Amino acid sequence: MIKVGLTGGIGSGKSTVAKIFMTMGIPVIDADIIAKTIMEKDETLIKAVKQAFGEESYIEGKLNRKYIANIVFNDEKQLEILNGLTHPATIKAAEEWMSQQSSPICIKEAALLFEAGTADDLDYIIGVKAPDAMRIQRIMLRDNMSREDVLARMDKQIDQETKMWLCDFVIVNDGQQLLIPQVNDVIAKLEAI
Repeated sequence: MIKVGLTGGIGSGKSTVAKIFMTMGIPVIDADIIAKTIMEKDETLIKAVKQAFGEESYIEGKLNRKYIANIVFNDEKQLEILNGLTHPATIKAAEEWMSQQSSPICIKEAALLFEAGTADDLDYIIGVKAPDAMRIQRIMLRDNMSREDVLARMDKQIDQETKMWLCDFVIVNDGQQLLIPQVNDVIAKLEAI
C-alpha cells in the first residue's frame, strides 16, 4: 500500500480535492475530523484540555471551539500545548485506520503534516495550493471569520510556497485549472510507482 499525505494551507481546498480522490475510489481520512472526534470522546484528552484551558473548554460535553481558538491562535505557547495534547492521539488513530485499508493507495488529509512531524511516516505528499487572496476569502465566508483572524491562523502554518516545495505532487486550486484532471494525473503517477 502507498500511504499518501494530502496537505495545504487553510482555505487551499484540501477537502475538495480529498472528495475527488474518494469519488475515484481512494480511501481518505481527515485528520481534523479525527482530532475533533477524539477531543469530544477521549476522556483522558478531555480532562487534559480542561486542565490546560479551563472548564470553559467544553459546553455540555462539546468542545467550545471558539473559546479554544481565541486562546491558541493568539498565543504560540498555548497552541503548542494544544497540539501536544491532540497530535499524538490523532496520529495514532490515523495510523490504525491506514493499517486497516486494503486499497493500494490511501490518503491522510491533514493541514499540519509537516508542522506535526508526520510527513516522514508517509510515502508521498500531495500539496494543494491556491492564491492567498482566494484562501482568505474562502475562510472568511466558510467560517464567518474576520480577515485578521484568518491571517492569524495562516500565520501559524508553514508558508504555502515552502509547504509546496516539500510536497511530491502539487494540485493548483485557483479556479482556473480543473481539479479532476490534476487528481487523475497524480493517481496515474502513484499507480505507476
